[in-house]
Amino acid sequence: MSTPEITPVQAELATTPADPAIPKTHHGAHWIEDWRPEDPVFWQEKGARIAKKNLIFSVLSEHIGFSVWSMWSVLVLFLGPEYGIDAAGKFLLTALPTLLGAGLRLPYTFAVATFGGRNWTVISALLLLIPTIGIVIVLQPGVAYSTLLFVACLGGVGGGNFASSMTNINAFYPARLKGWALGINAGGGNIGVPVVQLIGLLILATIGASYPRVLPLIYIPLIIAAAVGSYLKMNNLTEMRNAKRAMRDVSKDAHTWVISLLYIGTFGSFIGFSFAFGQVLQVQFADIFSTPVKAAYLTFIGPLIGSLIRPYGGSLADKLGGARVSFVNFVAMALGAIIVLTASLMHSLPLYLVGFIMLFAFSGLGNGSVYKMIPAIFKAKSGLEITREGVDPAVSMARSQRYAGALIGIAGAIGAFGGVLVNLAFRQSFLATKSADSAYIAFICFYAICFAVTWYVYLRPSAKRLEGV
Repeated sequence: MSTPEITPVQAELATTPADPAIPKTHHGAHWIEDWRPEDPVFWQEKGARIAKKNLIFSVLSEHIGFSVWSMWSVLVLFLGPEYGIDAAGKFLLTALPTLLGAGLRLPYTFAVATFGGRNWTVISALLLLIPTIGIVIVLQPGVAYSTLLFVACLGGVGGGNFASSMTNINAFYPARLKGWALGINAGGGNIGVPVVQLIGLLILATIGASYPRVLPLIYIPLIIAAAVGSYLKMNNLTEMRNAKRAMRDVSKDAHTWVISLLYIGTFGSFIGFSFAFGQVLQVQFADIFSTPVKAAYLTFIGPLIGSLIRPYGGSLADKLGGARVSFVNFVAMALGAIIVLTASLMHSLPLYLVGFIMLFAFSGLGNGSVYKMIPAIFKAKSGLEITREGVDPAVSMARSQRYAGALIGIAGAIGAFGGVLVNLAFRQSFLATKSADSAYIAFICFYAICFAVTWYVYLRPSAKRLEGV
């Protein structure tokens, strides 16, 4: 992809020294103490190469993390009558890792500041061995349901990887490339969901539903390889050391909670639907999907589309503005949910798939556009500080970088909790009405709230506009 042209304003805001407020206390081959991505000369001569290297290994580790996090969306398809678990029980097995993964995103964001991006990538990758080995040990007919719930919870460590990875990569790239870089990082991670589902389909289609433990066994050597690669090739940025204070400060900003709400609608939908789609197909169209392998043939399509399209959401937001793209995106998601509800009432599988593919595609697109809004908000505020208050550009831009990283962690955690709500909505709807129609109505209402909030805060003519958001 070609590098966008540098504007005069960006050149003027380019920083020369690293933020003097951050002490340089780390020295070593993998620590970088002078990092100036907004400096065009620094970026061209040195920065772009280092950032790309870190992005590649970040994507690899996050990809495997997503696969481990969403592994139970596949494993529940292996749990036949001999396990004695009904549909509601299976939804709980997929909701619990989502919940723990959401909760871990905040401490994982702190971990980047505490240990360094490269160091924490290695640690977080190795932590993925705990849930995978746990599944290998316990998953067999006769295992207690409470044991399965406990091991499913352990899978949440894969969800935490996203927050630390995004916070780390955000610091490596200049503002003009953040939408693209964050989209690539997140999309490469998100695609771990359809990949693990495809591997599960391959296992179901070849050796059958009696061998679910083959799936985690495949991932154990991949986890080790990701950890070793990150250890050898990635870097830590000294400027990330002040991220803890930044998270406290940014939690007082109203934009933090607006963005978090919007991210529930995009990422919460993506991960929630990814975990639940196979089960919903089996329950909603039981006459068509009589065996797990039949559902597995379709399960991966939606998450794959949502993952592949995410970088384009960030790229569109770079060009058109994140708020504009997000607004249109939520309107499209509401339309997709209406189509799914209509298809459910008509019991039309083709129309149902069209609606769900729309939901996956636009949730992926919106993931990229909403996350692009985060650095854009703080870059705009930094510009106001520089021009109106005379704040030193180096200090202001470095602070905006840390604030953006902190908000990525907060929004990532709250957005992932949306995936829990999606699974619980499906579970409650099936328990109460034996169908998912009530859940679809709730989704339509929530997407309407999201596009109304986006318009009111960022797009209405009388709103206090932030340039570039």
